Amino acid sequence: MTLDPRYPIGPFVRPTTSTDADRATRIAAIAQAPAAYRAAVEGLSDVQLDTPYREGGWTVRQVVHHVADSHANAYIRVRFCLTENHPTVKPYDENSWADLIDARTLAVPPSLSMIDGLHQRWAALAHTLTAEHYARTVFHPANGDMTLDAIFEMYAWHSRHHAAQITTLRERLGW
Repeated sequence: MTLDPRYPIGPFVRPTTSTDADRATRIAAIAQAPAAYRAAVEGLSDVQLDTPYREGGWTVRQVVHHVADSHANAYIRVRFCLTENHPTVKPYDENSWADLIDARTLAVPPSLSMIDGLHQRWAALAHTLTAEHYARTVFHPANGDMTLDAIFEMYAWHSRHHAAQITTLRERLGW
């Protein structure tokens, strides 16, 4: 854990190598994420959901909706990676998405349900992949060439990262 509320578990570090144990840890993080988000927001009022996790940051509500949006994009990128030869994946402006009216006002259960189903499918798919699959690549205009291993590491980290933003806010404010 760090003192920087933007990165309560530290910044993302792209893996340089990956073992079967590393992959199992990533898959477990993806599989466990839905329960972590449900626990992180359990019992929060609308006022609490509309509290930014840090000054100038997104609200808890926006964070939950962001995770659903981001992980849906990532899951599709994984599928492109597995079915196309080195595809270019489309980036998106996550701040603009987080500023859309649904991300600012919608209750969080629809996004929690998305995360539930998405992560169940994602983890199930991940368990079927071989080292050769994990070596496949995509090109991301902002991040360059990325292996499937790197994508899974990024989203295992991303799952823990945003859940920790919510839980550290709760700890700071005594919720």
